[in-house]
Amino acid sequence: MKLAIFDLDNTLIAGDSDCLWGEYLCEHGYQDPAIYTRQHEQYYEDYTAGSLDIQDFLEFQLKPLKGIDPEILSARRNEYLEEKIRPVLLKKATALIDDHRNQGHDLLIITATNRFLTEPIAKLLGVKALIASDAEIINGRYTGRPIGIPSYAAGKVTRLHNWLSEHNKSPEETWFYSDSHNDLPLLKEVEHPVAVDPDEILHREAEKQGWPIISLR
Repeated sequence: MKLAIFDLDNTLIAGDSDCLWGEYLCEHGYQDPAIYTRQHEQYYEDYTAGSLDIQDFLEFQLKPLKGIDPEILSARRNEYLEEKIRPVLLKKATALIDDHRNQGHDLLIITATNRFLTEPIAKLLGVKALIASDAEIINGRYTGRPIGIPSYAAGKVTRLHNWLSEHNKSPEETWFYSDSHNDLPLLKEVEHPVAVDPDEILHREAEKQGWPIISLR
């Protein structure tokens, strides 16, 4: 099998699904905008610097889900998808996915953002296989705690290897598309790394390595 792997945020969509979720929560009065925005900005600075504490960030990311009735969460997520995600879907991203699909390649999205947010986005993009950071659920409700290995930085490589083993897959050829230097561990793991609308650090590394640099915007 041949496997095309895609990062999600700022790669297949023109934005960050977690940032957009935060905007949605604040605009609808579910979070205090001043407090939430200040905290999120600090996490984003850490992310761009490559120093993000992923466990701490995931707890922050998952806190708004804690103890909320599943039907209420589902309704909020549906509203968020319509308000925040559909407007940032990219036609070129869909075309890229379709090109790999038409060649008979297996498709996989791998993202550090939690599964609650990203699973329906993957469905919108027509990609069934998803590796995302997982959240603990007890008695049908989110506890606000992450579980397992976060699919972030080198964790993406670990999670990918685990996924391949679990599904008894051994790809003969792999692609990975990403915008972020935090994904360098996985970009260096595949046969065909592609920088997509890359940040400055990834852009420099892609030029140094001779990797393709493309835009889906």
